[in-house]
Amino acid sequence: MALQLTKAVSDGIERTLTLTGAVAFVLLFALQFLSLASINTAIAARFPPEATETLGVMLPVSGTVAGVLSVGTLLFTVVYLVIVARAFVRPQSELSSFPPLLYTRRMARATLSMLVGSIFVALAVMIGSVFFILPGIFLAACFMFFIFAVGVEDRGVLGGLKRSWGFSRGHRLKLGVFVFSLGVFGMLVSIPSAILQAGGEPLLGDLITVVANSIGFVFVYGIMAAMYVQLQDGSKPPHNSQPTRDVSTTSL
Repeated sequence: MALQLTKAVSDGIERTLTLTGAVAFVLLFALQFLSLASINTAIAARFPPEATETLGVMLPVSGTVAGVLSVGTLLFTVVYLVIVARAFVRPQSELSSFPPLLYTRRMARATLSMLVGSIFVALAVMIGSVFFILPGIFLAACFMFFIFAVGVEDRGVLGGLKRSWGFSRGHRLKLGVFVFSLGVFGMLVSIPSAILQAGGEPLLGDLITVVANSIGFVFVYGIMAAMYVQLQDGSKPPHNSQPTRDVSTTSL
């Protein structure tokens, strides 16, 4: 079926304005805050104070501990992608709950596949963006549904990439517009932080950035989940994969 972008946006917003969306926001805020603070702390430990005056939030730990925390936060962010993919694709009636099955079912395999695949996608999009930006947008659109193929359908790295590529076929122009709008959003979010840093308020700038990114990208994940559900309804059930209802409360 044809992707109805307007419907996906409205459906995604409805999915986000639930208990599931609230939990996803709190988790993402904690991850982003800890990631930014640990990176700032690690940088501050390696340079003199006058060179790190523009750094905002920091942690009362050593640079080594901050470095370990930043790596750990990255790994937990990969786990988060698995969880949020499973959480948002459930039927609307189930989004008022957050059952343990979302973060216990086959997490080791899903996390490893998500980590490897995400690195590949990030590198591909980065390299593609160097060549006049458009190839990067195209690849981002093609692999947008990778997190759902891995988190929901239990696919591996190659299977997840192929599944996402197939899902995007015939809808890449609309998906590209969505990806471009995310880039514009990212630029707009960075403006207040840059102004506050220039005005000598890097801490406030970091906090505004973390809050804005957390709110914005939780809605993005909700909209992406709505797109995935919409396209899945118009395709054949995936072969040798777990159906979406496996992560709903009906299986508990």
